[in-house]
Amino acid sequence: MGAPPVGTAVLIYDGECAMCRASALWLMRLAMSGGALEILPCRSAPRRARFPKISDEACMTAMQLVLPDGRVLTGADAVPELLRRIRGLGWLAALFALPGVRPLARRFYAWVATNRMRLSCRR
Repeated sequence: MGAPPVGTAVLIYDGECAMCRASALWLMRLAMSGGALEILPCRSAPRRARFPKISDEACMTAMQLVLPDGRVLTGADAVPELLRRIRGLGWLAALFALPGVRPLARRFYAWVATNRMRLSCRR
């Protein structure tokens, strides 16, 4: 399982999507104490100032997770790292190493991202 992540990761999300906002806030609340996760809306001035190399187009297409070392994980590839930052769910990150799981996760994530506005308006 490994040690919990050290340092703050920054999750950049679509702040205009109700589902994305709710998910980002949920993740931040569940993240381990000690500043394991910060969230920034994609089209915010602080995001543009701090992460100018991440385009609006990129972060409106998929969530971006900026790790403390500067690496950026996108979409489904960010999910295992997010899971590691949530107390009690870190073990789920290992599932992404199983054969075939990552490609399926990427396809599922792409579908959800493409349909997020329609999905977030459903009740």
